[in-house]
Amino acid sequence: MKILQTVKKIPGGMMVVPLILGALTNTFFPQFFAVGGFTEALFKTGAATLLGAFLFCNGAQINIKQAGTPILKGVILLVTKVGIGALIGIVVNYYFGMEGVLGITPLAIVAAMTNKNGGLYAALAGEYGDSTDVGATSIIALSDGPFFTLLAFGATGLAEVPFSALIAALIPILLGFILGNLDEDIRDFLAPGTTLLIPFFAFPLGAALNFGQLITAGASGIILGIACTLITGFAGYFVYKLLKFEHPVVGAAIGSTAGNAVGTPAIIATIDDGFSAISAEATAQVAAAIIVTAILCPILVSLLNKYEKKKKRILANEVE
Repeated sequence: MKILQTVKKIPGGMMVVPLILGALTNTFFPQFFAVGGFTEALFKTGAATLLGAFLFCNGAQINIKQAGTPILKGVILLVTKVGIGALIGIVVNYYFGMEGVLGITPLAIVAAMTNKNGGLYAALAGEYGDSTDVGATSIIALSDGPFFTLLAFGATGLAEVPFSALIAALIPILLGFILGNLDEDIRDFLAPGTTLLIPFFAFPLGAALNFGQLITAGASGIILGIACTLITGFAGYFVYKLLKFEHPVVGAAIGSTAGNAVGTPAIIATIDDGFSAISAEATAQVAAAIIVTAILCPILVSLLNKYEKKKKRILANEVE
């Protein structure tokens, strides 16, 4: 039936197809896999465990001589993602106020654009980059949670840096890194896990999404998701191009919004009552952005990858 070949023809198919199937299942049959045991763990609640194994396998592929590269890439992507998201949110708030522009509130803009989907980034980095790109996950994990949103709105004194998110992402990579450098056979043994595990954790990631959230947010939420992918995604791509990294398309993998960002507007509203009036609206918009970016970001990375390959072929022909 050539199912695998068909999936691979779809941009980011190994990530996108299982993710969409998971979202569709959760939207129309939310209790379908909620039967407990191995079934629920594999198809609904096990994304974190599978992602941990994925990060462990990728950590083992990092050569100790390249240890500084993942840190550098992580810092660059972190600054790019958070800086652009915060800047746009602040500018919109300054010129248009709390109500925002095109119905999109500045609270939703900052919450969505400064917070990337770590699992999606790790999967795309594993598919289109190398171990140093995946290793950057532990650094850009700092953008998870409300800290940088608060920072963007000048409320840093009320927040704590989410070091737990950094540590949680770092430990599997670090352990894999240690074992892979102690024994090359272990590195080779774990290598298939850098691609094999992607569809397995993509499905439960999708099973946490609900397409009904798109209807609640309306056009504004969809526009926010599209803007998040295009603006922060292309920003990461061009920064990587500027710095001449080997896999610039991985920079675009930050063009997504993490699931936990949906709770950020409510957190901000409890800290500053000034945001309480737009908290519910912002929450719906961020929820929509999570779904839209989860679909569009892999497609953007895949299209940029095809563009890069085509450009290399043209240059190679000119040299000949």
